[in-house]
Amino acid sequence: MLDPVQVLSDYVRFPSVSADPAFHEGLNGARQYACGVLEQLGFKVEVVPTGLHPIILAERGGDRAWPHVIIYGHYDVQPPDPLNKWTTPPFEPVIRGRRLYGRGTADNKGPQAVQFGALAKVFAENPNLPLRITFLIEGEEEIGSPSFADFLKKHRDRLREANLVLLSDTGSPNPEQIVITTGLRGLTGLEVTLTGPRTDLHSGIHGGALLNPIQAISELCASLHAPDGRVNIPGFYDDVREPAQWERDELAKYPRTLEDYKQFLGVSQFYTAPGYTALEAVRFGPTLDFNGIGGGYQGEGSKTVIPSKAFVKITMRLVPDQKAEVIRELLEKTLRHRCPPGIKMEFSLKEGGSPYAVVPPGHPNTPADQSPVLARAFQSADAAITECFGKKPLYLREGGSVPIIGQIRQQTGLDSVMIGLFTPEDNLHAPDESFSLDILERGVAAYAKLIKGLAAG
Repeated sequence: MLDPVQVLSDYVRFPSVSADPAFHEGLNGARQYACGVLEQLGFKVEVVPTGLHPIILAERGGDRAWPHVIIYGHYDVQPPDPLNKWTTPPFEPVIRGRRLYGRGTADNKGPQAVQFGALAKVFAENPNLPLRITFLIEGEEEIGSPSFADFLKKHRDRLREANLVLLSDTGSPNPEQIVITTGLRGLTGLEVTLTGPRTDLHSGIHGGALLNPIQAISELCASLHAPDGRVNIPGFYDDVREPAQWERDELAKYPRTLEDYKQFLGVSQFYTAPGYTALEAVRFGPTLDFNGIGGGYQGEGSKTVIPSKAFVKITMRLVPDQKAEVIRELLEKTLRHRCPPGIKMEFSLKEGGSPYAVVPPGHPNTPADQSPVLARAFQSADAAITECFGKKPLYLREGGSVPIIGQIRQQTGLDSVMIGLFTPEDNLHAPDESFSLDILERGVAAYAKLIKGLAAG
């Protein structure tokens, strides 16, 4: 019988960092390892080439009348830097207490180990389980999935045969309270460069004669929010779909208070747009954030120059029913309109994706034509999580973005059931990333019940 803890340990040993070409062999190793596990489980495995890192497409066939689920994951991980902040080397997995430490343990190799373990358990009990399964495991998620859209276009007819997508690349507040994620914010942005004089200038000789690009970009940035925190772009909120009352009610059950949140962040107060608490703002509200800004001399000491250029990196998190291309165009139009004379403005596009939301069965806004297989998946997940984790799951939108989920719906029409298996304690993208062995153990049991529930239909 496949041991999910051993699988996770072996999987983590491959340093599969997609952002750095130096880790090419680690990516190859992780992909080959995942393919081997899937073959061991009886899947027919295909490795689909892309412009960067190939995608694993593995299938368990069967009667076309059987339900068909796509299970998504990714074999790439974040860079391990800073290495000196790790207690033990990031690609030498080690168990301390009830956690397995190593880069990629939680994001996303741990959840895959849960899925592999559950399938091994179920297939051992019933080798002829009446369920078709397609695994889709990519190697570029941590760099924005640049090859995924083309892959979907080429394979959409094949993928459309499925009934839903199942994944665990979202979070929960703690190992006792699991969240089924019902929405993800979209993401789009720009890098904006302002150019004034043709070269850096002596501030004593030329200061006061022209507009400093740093001043210009600072004033532009300041203009993009109103004093109350709302984004100050005409039309920005026009298409925002406000959360249903049941969504606010679910969030009210969240086990972290506003005071807990303040302490976790190390802040004395929140700064949110009207109509949202801090906990609501990060799940239900759209945002505009400055992720980096610069210009002029950045070294030690002083250098009295007026810089030729200044830049700012801007991203916007979007909510249903905002569209990434529309909001990006509104930002660009606003910046061009507000750009002061004598300054040249240039844009560099940041890729992203539109937001995603799904409504589980049993709510006033549940679609009347919702797929019965999707509804059964939600019901089976609810029952499995309640039994194996001891509490009913919460149904919450998440503030983060997984752009491929929206792309899958756009190309195939499929909705997703997203079960959060990582927690804040897991240190995603940070040193000492880890995965709870309690979640792994309970997750295997819950996924096994969910898979059997899907097949029972």
